[in-house]
Amino acid sequence: MTLESSTTFGNFIFTRTSIEGVIVVDAVRYDDERGYFMETYKKPDFVAGGIDAEFVQDNQSASTRGVLRGLHFQIEHPQSKLVRVVSGEVFDVVVDLRAGSPTYGTWEGVILSAENRRQLFMPHGFAHGFLVLSDSAEFCYKCDDVYHPNDEGGLMWNDPAIGIEWPIPEGMELVLSDKDKKHPCLKDIAAVI
Repeated sequence: MTLESSTTFGNFIFTRTSIEGVIVVDAVRYDDERGYFMETYKKPDFVAGGIDAEFVQDNQSASTRGVLRGLHFQIEHPQSKLVRVVSGEVFDVVVDLRAGSPTYGTWEGVILSAENRRQLFMPHGFAHGFLVLSDSAEFCYKCDDVYHPNDEGGLMWNDPAIGIEWPIPEGMELVLSDKDKKHPCLKDIAAVI
């Protein structure tokens, strides 16, 4: 991941990446003898930080070590997403599928964990996926459009033309759904997006 520049609004640090519109969000956490408190989303601060999405659906999944979900997108109903991990650790990836984008076909990856409290925002036009690095992980995300099951698209997780550098530890067995094993490569979906 290439971080470009950071700005702080409220209890959040917004850091731009090398792909326009993809923003890493770090939340300030307040610890004391009782535990901790932190804000995970506050619309005015997010708008000031460059994220002006109207979120309409929240999702959560649980996965075990080695599960790789993705790379997913919706075709006619694209979703901006704000993703985070509430337990465990994942390597989260986005791939730019925006027609005409100077970074079309490039990817960004970031470690998201309960410990680092980091979030990742991706605007419309990205394929998204993650690999679980811990024994288990719970993954949460906000979307600015509802899920449309008949509008699913997918991109092969290991397409050599994209070259995602998944941090797969030696001995880790990947677990993918049957659907995720059969997604096309970038060259085969370019006309669809």
